[in-house]
Amino acid sequence: MSAMHWIAVSIAVAVTTAVAAAGVVAVTTGWTLPLGRERILRPKLWGAGLLLIAFGTAFFLFLGPLGGVPTRHPYLPFLGIAVNFGGLALQLLAQRHGRTPVPPTNSAS
Repeated sequence: MSAMHWIAVSIAVAVTTAVAAAGVVAVTTGWTLPLGRERILRPKLWGAGLLLIAFGTAFFLFLGPLGGVPTRHPYLPFLGIAVNFGGLALQLLAQRHGRTPVPPTNSAS
């Protein structure tokens, strides 16, 4: 493997680890990065989405382009992309309002 390959792997590991760490913090404490905090209504769900995105990205990168040896299953890295889309769906749901509670009606008449 060349030096450039190891540089790309190192960068991918650093970015994936940072995204996963932000996801763990959001899931455990409810804290999110200040960049889009006002749009995030459910930070724990947002963090779960970040964890799925980190896992999907790592699955894609390290079984696909940065894997080194070609596998017998060339479609396997694309499962990582599907997991990525699952994480994006969770993040979309984290930005939507939940159901509003309907006050009980008193229909004793």
